[in-house]
Amino acid sequence: MKTKDELPKCPVATTISLIGSKWKLLIMRNLLVRPWRFNELKKDLEGISQKVLTDSLRSMEEDGIVTRTVFPEVPPHVEYSLSELGESMRPILDSMQQWGTAYKNNL
Repeated sequence: MKTKDELPKCPVATTISLIGSKWKLLIMRNLLVRPWRFNELKKDLEGISQKVLTDSLRSMEEDGIVTRTVFPEVPPHVEYSLSELGESMRPILDSMQQWGTAYKNNL
């Protein structure tokens, strides 16, 4: 997790630095529904590369937004889910969904 000194002073800029990429928002959209495995996310997020997905998930895990759970099985089973902090962003993503729907309906 970043320290306060590493984050922008502006709260909006802080939020954007944590979830502002297209892929991070779409990953969070999926994780709001249920935990996902890496390959499930890769298949569902059309156009994302393995590297970008890996880097995004690692970054979100370091920032405390995503939890990575490894199940001791053969082959290894890894699931990604939103942490409590990630879940606290649900109202933001819900508002984005509502706004996007309203925008599309007004076209």
